[in-house]
Amino acid sequence: MNHAQSLQESSLAVDERREWIRVDDHLLMECRLTSESADTPQPGTPPLTDEMIAAAVGKPTADLLARTGDTLATSPFLPWIMKVDWLMEVLLRGMAHIQPDSIAIARLTEVNISGGGISFVSPRPFQPSDLLTLKLILPPFTPVNTTAKVIRTSPLTGAPGYLIATQYVDLSPDHQEDIIRHIIQTQAERLRARRNTGS
Repeated sequence: MNHAQSLQESSLAVDERREWIRVDDHLLMECRLTSESADTPQPGTPPLTDEMIAAAVGKPTADLLARTGDTLATSPFLPWIMKVDWLMEVLLRGMAHIQPDSIAIARLTEVNISGGGISFVSPRPFQPSDLLTLKLILPPFTPVNTTAKVIRTSPLTGAPGYLIATQYVDLSPDHQEDIIRHIIQTQAERLRARRNTGS
């Protein structure tokens, strides 16, 4: 084996390891069976509440503020961003009250994500080998669209809902890199926060 082959194999091993680093998080996410239309309400999904709408609208801005710190907090753009968020929230709340099934927005979802798959809490069960269309929004504003195969479904203990484990079957290399970058950045931020609090 020559030196170039050894370096290439070493690089592949590092890439494979990077694919499986994981982090628990709360992400904005939409999920449906690939056979279901994006325009129809998803069975078993609870109706939108004002709190869900506020979380969906406010999370990207909160993530942006957390990542940019004083740069955005002192910017003259912040009041405009907050005003746009407020207007969006008012419009979505109005639409949700008039026609509850007319709005399909990403919901804040508890996830465990890696570059190879995602586990998440769902109000409805899925069957192993079901194919799901997933739309994720990584902080602050990075959309990721993928198809994932259900590996396992387990009922939650002590709470309604199901833990769904999936593996990506159609994820672009760019989106995979976005996910891995998000995981590494999130882990670094949490480690820094732990060091700063001394725990």
